[in-house]
Amino acid sequence: MKQARYWLLLAATMLLPQVALAQPLAQARRPAPTRPAPPAAPTPAPAPPPGSPASPAPPAQGSPAGEIELDEPKPEGEKPPADANQGSVPPANAAAGICEVDPSACPKQADISNMAQREVQADVYAVQQIYALRRHRFELLPYWSFSFNDQFVTHQGPGLGINYYLTNVLAIGINGTFYQPFNHDSDFNFENRRATRLAVPLNEYQAGGTVNFTYVPMYGKFSGFSKFIFHYDGFVTGGVGALRTRPIAVIDPDNRKFDYDWRLAMSVGLGLRVFLNRWFAVTAELRDYIYVERLENTEVVTGQETNQSTWYGNKQLTNDIQAQVGISVFLPFSWEYRLPK
Repeated sequence: MKQARYWLLLAATMLLPQVALAQPLAQARRPAPTRPAPPAAPTPAPAPPPGSPASPAPPAQGSPAGEIELDEPKPEGEKPPADANQGSVPPANAAAGICEVDPSACPKQADISNMAQREVQADVYAVQQIYALRRHRFELLPYWSFSFNDQFVTHQGPGLGINYYLTNVLAIGINGTFYQPFNHDSDFNFENRRATRLAVPLNEYQAGGTVNFTYVPMYGKFSGFSKFIFHYDGFVTGGVGALRTRPIAVIDPDNRKFDYDWRLAMSVGLGLRVFLNRWFAVTAELRDYIYVERLENTEVVTGQETNQSTWYGNKQLTNDIQAQVGISVFLPFSWEYRLPK
């Protein structure tokens, strides 16, 4: 029985080194781990007393450097090394920026260059002060006037208006027009009178003038030629004055001759003014002169009753609508805004 124990102990001592030697060789055949080696080598565990059957065999010489023994106990306080790739891999959609998700949100380099080279109109503002103030300024208004609703005779001529603005929207002024050398009988009326011996009573003007009140209820601006901003204002005017007129002798031109006489006249009108700068503007106006005209008598009286009083016929209420086109010059040329404190 004792001999059997000796034989078993001898066999164990002979087989134990071979098992210990085979384990490192098997680990050497495994592929090297992908994770990096720990920053510091672990502290070796204290060796068991000699002669102990549990003492590990020394590693083989063919073992790779930095090999970790799975059977070795880890020192206290040491943490396993973190994976080098752990925490550095972004989410699947984090690598794609806003430009890749929505290309329209990011301008291209070519677009930025074109926008940088574009001309900027720095003098155009969405909201700005009144372009041309009129308060306490004089307006000189030379114009050309021509009749608008008389098909038999035209009354045209130059005129001049002077207005003084008491406020920015209210003005008082006068205007006068000279007609005498520019009255013109139409060719149709002359030929019809000769052919049919029928005539329509006509009148001609010498001059006229009115005292006016002007009110400016609207002003604004509009774009022209895709480049310029024009400021405008619209106004209404009305006044009272006089016209110096006379009938044209067409019924009995050999014996009749009329003199000019004054007629009381009322005037109302609408106008539009477009500013080219702060003191110069183009003006168009449509004005109706309302007065009572004295016409030529269509009947010829013979005998002793013939005198100047028989030359005149009926009186007729006349609406002489005239278009006036001219320019406006405001004096003084400049001014200063008075802003509220």
